[in-house]
Amino acid sequence: MSALSPNPVPTGIAGLDDVLGGGLTPHRLYLVEGTPGTGKTTLSLQFLLEGVARGEKGLYVTLSESADELQAGAASHGWSLDGIEVYELVNELGLDPESEQSILHPSEVELGETVREVMERVDALKPSLVVFDSLSELRLLAQNPLRYRRQILALKQFFANRRCTVLMLDDNTADVQLHSIAHGVIVVEQVRREFGAERRRLAVVKMRGKKFRGGFHDMTLDTGGMNVFPRLVATEHGAEFDATPASTGSAELDLLTGGGLVPGTNTLLMGPAGVGKTTTAIRCLLTALERGDKATYFLFDEGKATLLARSAQLGMDLRPHLANGSLTIKQIDPAELAPGEFACQVREAVETHRSTFVVLDSLNAYIHAMPGEQYLILQMHELLSYLNQKGATTLLVLGQHGVIGDVRSDIDLSYLSDGILLFRYFEAQGSVRTALSVVKSRVNAHERSIRELRISTAGLQVGEALDDFQGVLTGLPAYGGKVAMLDGASVTAGPSA
Repeated sequence: MSALSPNPVPTGIAGLDDVLGGGLTPHRLYLVEGTPGTGKTTLSLQFLLEGVARGEKGLYVTLSESADELQAGAASHGWSLDGIEVYELVNELGLDPESEQSILHPSEVELGETVREVMERVDALKPSLVVFDSLSELRLLAQNPLRYRRQILALKQFFANRRCTVLMLDDNTADVQLHSIAHGVIVVEQVRREFGAERRRLAVVKMRGKKFRGGFHDMTLDTGGMNVFPRLVATEHGAEFDATPASTGSAELDLLTGGGLVPGTNTLLMGPAGVGKTTTAIRCLLTALERGDKATYFLFDEGKATLLARSAQLGMDLRPHLANGSLTIKQIDPAELAPGEFACQVREAVETHRSTFVVLDSLNAYIHAMPGEQYLILQMHELLSYLNQKGATTLLVLGQHGVIGDVRSDIDLSYLSDGILLFRYFEAQGSVRTALSVVKSRVNAHERSIRELRISTAGLQVGEALDDFQGVLTGLPAYGGKVAMLDGASVTAGPSA
């Protein structure tokens, strides 16, 4: 990095600057690759606009778009290009078939003229930031790889002598020779899916003399520009916290879990539909809020209004905590939200909202939004490790297929969880009841017994330990003991969850 300009040059995209460790090394030439529609122009405009905000001069050299098209594209994001010089190398004269020389008709003369015009414009304006859009046109003019490479090298040396930081945009994502010339290479991609919005991602594949976060990072293009969501690396985060177990709000459930929920751990609530997983999560959440904690509830499946109405009906009203700001409920559409964006929302909940209690309800929709099972496991591992290191208490709701018999999950996440609460239906005295047990805990010496769970307008009730259960883990439990179960006659049944 130059001694005169020790600070990195921001790109205008906070997430990309984070991936790059602060920004770009000044006075270097960078390649931005991607097929049409991936966001190269948007990225470069944000780069120039950030420079204008700092008082620097910016030049946009375009061979593929007109100035009017660029202005219209910027206006769609609410931007003005005032302060950015837009120089069109394609104009009406160049498009005239009577013209003796046109950049649309490749020739050695036209290539030299094109490069010379760019150099003259740079010398006249003296910009510190330059965008060259795009190299595809220059490649056509060169006609052979040797002349093309020499022209790029000449431009690189020219810009370096003028102390310019340059972004060169290219539609060709397989030009390895160009990679060797550029100081850094950023690749943007668009992946279309059979259902839901297309997914966009970005990767820094090369950056000389600078540490950067490798791999793909999810990104979005929306009104207001490009947003990059840096890949979550759990080892980069950590915090001091008190690991004393906290009550779930039910004395019997505390006994079952070995003292309550421990900060810095995650618990998987697993069972068939309607068995009480969400209601149990809400009971634990409400208890944390009543202690003065802040919490965030990520809701994938159920509507927010439905959740609030059902909770109030069960005597667990969350609305006062929403009103005072201690609780945030985020409705998530997995068809529209990329996993990297979701991870950034979780980080925001913990680091900005200061949430120490997090609920993900449910993982089923999150699983279906993922492009592949192997990526889901890695994403969830990093996400849960991050939450644990931040001292958050995390509840994960996972619905299983089936009601009785062979009950299965979409994917096995049990080994990622610190604790597992298992819910099962069983039949006793001519009615369908719910059995609750803890089958795993890494931090507490938990009960090995099975207790009955009942949901009513009185809220969540957990009964005494029931002896003589058979076949709970098979999905067809049968109870033949003598311990009295919860009396359903004295309460009015509420909605299941």
